[in-house]
Amino acid sequence: MRSGGAIIPAQRDPRNPAPLATIAFMSKRIAHMPAALLRQTRLERLASGEIPALLAHPDWSTPAPVMLWMHGRTVHKELDPGRYLRWIRAGIAACAVDLPGHGERFEESLQSPDHTLHVVKQMLGEIDRVVEELAHPRWKGVFDLDRMGIGGMSAGGMATLRRLCDEHEFRCAAVESTAGDFSHMPYMQRYEPELIDEMDPVKHLDGWRPTPLLALHSETDEWVPVSAIRSLCEQIRRHDKEQGADPGLMTLKTWPETGAPNEHAGFGRMAHEAKNLQVEFLRQHLGGVEVVDS
Repeated sequence: MRSGGAIIPAQRDPRNPAPLATIAFMSKRIAHMPAALLRQTRLERLASGEIPALLAHPDWSTPAPVMLWMHGRTVHKELDPGRYLRWIRAGIAACAVDLPGHGERFEESLQSPDHTLHVVKQMLGEIDRVVEELAHPRWKGVFDLDRMGIGGMSAGGMATLRRLCDEHEFRCAAVESTAGDFSHMPYMQRYEPELIDEMDPVKHLDGWRPTPLLALHSETDEWVPVSAIRSLCEQIRRHDKEQGADPGLMTLKTWPETGAPNEHAGFGRMAHEAKNLQVEFLRQHLGGVEVVDS
C-alpha cells in the first residue's frame, strides 16, 4: 500500500521487510536499485511527513549502527544506491533524506546555486528531527543511536559540518566534495553576510567537539575548490590539538583528478576507492552487525 507518497510494505512492521512482489508502488528512482538493497529498503516520511527518507537496514531485526546521509544540490536521496549497499553489507544501516526542495519535495527555485545556503539552513534545522524519528518505538530499536554517524556530499556536507559545530552525539562524520570555509566560495555575491556567517562552519569551531571526520575531495573540483575544505581541516586539527585530542581524528583524502563531471559529482574512476575508504572508516568508528546474507 501507499501512504503519504512513500513506498511501504503492506505489513507495516519494519522488522519484517516485504518481498519485492508485495510492494504495490515502485518509483523509477528505486527500481534501478540492486535487489539485495531493495529487499532491505523502505521509503518513509519522517517528522510528521515533512522529510522524505530512504531507510535501509542489514536485517531489520538486530540493532545496528546507522549513518544519516544528505545528498548534494539538484539530485535526490536515491541517487547512489551502491553507497547504501556497501553500508548494509558492512552491518551499518542507512538513513538518507531528501534535502529541502529536492527529490520527493522538489521545488524548481531551490535547484539554483543562489539558494544553496537557504537549503543548507533548512536542512540543518531538520537533522535533529530525523534523529528523533529514528528513536521512535515503531522501529523497535533496530537503529542504534549510540552508534550514529552523519555525512553528506556538497550541500549535504555543508549541513553536516555546520551541525558538528553545535552540541551533538554523533560518533563520526564523512563528507565529500564540500566546503567548510566559505571565504573560499563565491558567496559574497549571492548571500547576505549574516546568512554566510551563520552557516559557515569555520566561523563556529568554538563549538566543535573532537570527532572522527573523513573528508574526500578532488584537487581540481570546479564547483567547490579544495581549499574550501582543506582550510577547515587544518583549523580542526589545530582545534583538536588545543583540546588535547588526537589531531589525526581529521582525515582529508584528495585525488589530483578523478574524471568525474566537473571533478565534483562523484569521484569518477576513483569512486570505488572512495566508497571503500568511507565504509572502512565507518566500520572503524561505528562498528557493524554481522550480516549473514545481503
